[in-house]
Amino acid sequence: MSEQLLKWAHEELVEAGVASPQFDAEVLLAHALGVDRGELRRRLVLGHDVPDDVALVYAGLIARRAAREPLQHLTGVAPFRHLELAVGPGVFVPRPETEEVAQAAIDEAVRVNRERGGSAAVVVDLCTGSGAIALAVATEVPGARVHAVELDKDAHAWAARNVDAASAVAAGLDPGASPEPPPERIVRLVKGDARTALYGIDGTADVVVSNPPYVPPDAVPVDPEVAEHDPAVALYGLGPDGLEVPRGITDAAARLLRPGGLYVMEHAEVQAEAARAMVAAARDADGRPVFGEPETRKDLTGRPRMVVARRIP
Repeated sequence: MSEQLLKWAHEELVEAGVASPQFDAEVLLAHALGVDRGELRRRLVLGHDVPDDVALVYAGLIARRAAREPLQHLTGVAPFRHLELAVGPGVFVPRPETEEVAQAAIDEAVRVNRERGGSAAVVVDLCTGSGAIALAVATEVPGARVHAVELDKDAHAWAARNVDAASAVAAGLDPGASPEPPPERIVRLVKGDARTALYGIDGTADVVVSNPPYVPPDAVPVDPEVAEHDPAVALYGLGPDGLEVPRGITDAAARLLRPGGLYVMEHAEVQAEAARAMVAAARDADGRPVFGEPETRKDLTGRPRMVVARRIP
């Protein structure tokens, strides 16, 4: 029964054009059963049947996935590095390629802590969305002081949920509980415009990292999961090149970073040259360059997906 159900689901998703039909079929069946994929596979080997009520729920999930609703919206979670983040309508689903952007920020924060003899590195995540990058830094760099900014109210609510859950885990509490008083947040989450927020820490950040909206207005994503379900405010960077918002983020990074601090920003594969030029063009109030020579770094698939530069001392 289980094998036949999975075979049916696989065929439905293939016909719908889903890129990873077998993976999605297994994840959704495990989700419907309330187990992980390892336990699902154990049950398949043992020939366990799927209860009728679960099969009915599963059929509904497969129909929604075949209609190209994002897998993460159906399960309610998205993996990011070692984290499992709550996601759903109204927030950008974090992507595996952004894990390398987080890695660049983590590596720098670790280096700063080591050079200071353990003193806490200050890291700022602008346009935090679900809180993915900020929480990766906060949980992987002990003692780091992490600030995250998000303007959109729906995305901010998702980020708050994820920060609260991770803070509970860090305090040794059940992330689903509501302890009083609540544990101290491991990320300072601010609702505001990433281009103008956090004036109180100007010139003190060791790292500013961002995955801002950067898609040009005429580059509508092909995948329905992105075009129809990721919020437009998290996708389109405004301006003819999609870099109007990133320019504002770059100016904010210049303001927030200490001399020698590191700026890391994700961009589209085709924007590598334009992103370097954008960072190189940043000037202070006296018209002097703000950043040293920007470089392009690659994501997990080897594509140019981030610009990295240091604040000139």
